[in-house]
Amino acid sequence: MPELPEVETLCRQLREIVLNEEIRGFEVRDAKIGAVSGFTGRKIFSVTRYGKTLVIKLDDDTELLLHLRMTGRLLWQVHHQEVIPYTRFVIIFPRGNLFCIDPRRFATLALQKNGSGKAIISDPLQTRWAPVLHEITCTRKTPVKSFLMDQRVIAGIGNIYASEILHAAAIDPMRSICEVTLRELETISEAGRNILQRAIDCRGTSVSDWRDLFGSRGEYQNELKVYRRESLPCLRCGGTISRIRVNGRGTYFCAHCQQ
Repeated sequence: MPELPEVETLCRQLREIVLNEEIRGFEVRDAKIGAVSGFTGRKIFSVTRYGKTLVIKLDDDTELLLHLRMTGRLLWQVHHQEVIPYTRFVIIFPRGNLFCIDPRRFATLALQKNGSGKAIISDPLQTRWAPVLHEITCTRKTPVKSFLMDQRVIAGIGNIYASEILHAAAIDPMRSICEVTLRELETISEAGRNILQRAIDCRGTSVSDWRDLFGSRGEYQNELKVYRRESLPCLRCGGTISRIRVNGRGTYFCAHCQQ
């Protein structure tokens, strides 16, 4: 699933191409995407990220909200004649076409008035969010990994980066969040910003379907410390990486150095 670094990568790449460009057309290739229309002829005012959601603001004070879900991705093509498998929709611009490709068909697209979405408590790239979140963790017994992945609280962290962040912070993913101290939460926050920023610099993590706007693989998979390294030595302490399930999600960690 595209997480914060992958969506941020798309934002940055799209800004270089579509800002101030007019939308010449919109073709629905899969009716499951929904009845979204009425933005042909509008120009792109901005491209931003709201958690894992790509927000394309138009010049009439409306926004296109795209969530790529499990296997969605975007592909920019200047000259294209052949049909691309699993295409959900195509946005047509003067200089090229933007394809949404989604084999599992879970991606969602919506059109809304600017700013009508719900507020998110914290973005993990922000500084000093740990004290704010610490105030709401004292009564919660959910595992810390599940807390990091709760999109109602922290925006953008999914399964891959939650495992990597907790390993960098030396925190057991099964610990109850109410047992995590403010100092430990600040360590998690710092580790999160560093890892996510580095993953953005690498254009995301390609362990499965993820490709950037131009069809290229990301590079952060070459820097993963625990994810998909079950039974291999921990790169920090030499212990063995284990794989468990936390609330149904595969979770990688080192029992020796993550306490």
